[in-house]
Amino acid sequence: MSVTVKIPTPLRALTGERDTVSTQAATLGGVVEELEGAFPGIRERLCDEGGSLRRFVNVYVNGEDVRFLQGLETELSEGDEVSIVPAVAGGSS
Repeated sequence: MSVTVKIPTPLRALTGERDTVSTQAATLGGVVEELEGAFPGIRERLCDEGGSLRRFVNVYVNGEDVRFLQGLETELSEGDEVSIVPAVAGGSS
């Protein structure tokens, strides 16, 4: 099984500037573990001390926000696409 993970620009320094990575994980939590094994330090950028996804990191599986699915327990299938999107802060001047 192959799942594609889209890496945002702020995390590409950890992935050797790769914008996509393939994984064999069956769950989103497994994706985080595989990424950490291949790119040490990425888990702490995605997850808090309790192991939950950080509030300012949005993760989508095939365009659906995992917060409305099963979070890190979200199951993945062959060909799924995981997108990691850091929240963007801003406001009017």
